[in-house]
Amino acid sequence: MNVSSQAAITWDDVEVGYELPILDRKITAALVVGGAISATHDYAEVHHDYHAARKAGADNVFMNILTTNGLIGKYLTDWSGPTGEIKSIVLRLAVPNYPGDTMTFCGSVIQKYQVDEQNLVEVEFTGRNSLGNHAAGKAVIALPRR
Repeated sequence: MNVSSQAAITWDDVEVGYELPILDRKITAALVVGGAISATHDYAEVHHDYHAARKAGADNVFMNILTTNGLIGKYLTDWSGPTGEIKSIVLRLAVPNYPGDTMTFCGSVIQKYQVDEQNLVEVEFTGRNSLGNHAAGKAVIALPRR
């Protein structure tokens, strides 16, 4: 999924039940460590030090919530295009994202409404890996009219 190869979605294009495209994202050590240290300044050792992660009971270093939130945001804005605007994201974490796995994003529109001249859709999404749901939640996105 890539914004440059997709026309922007409008509020008129979607209805309740509309399915967002499925997207697979490889989880690499570089993504986990870079997302924690460089992108979000999260220096907790479990996100960049294999031995600290193992000592804490994890199988490997694992993705932090801010990186997960960023990937969810990217998934949603890649779908909505450059004119969509995320108004809110609420997510719950479950199983960890470890390097070597793939997270599969999917979502659907569960509500469509207007507030204060904004055209809004509520999207329910999940990011799933081989262990189960890594993240699940809802987002509100403003979309333009045609």
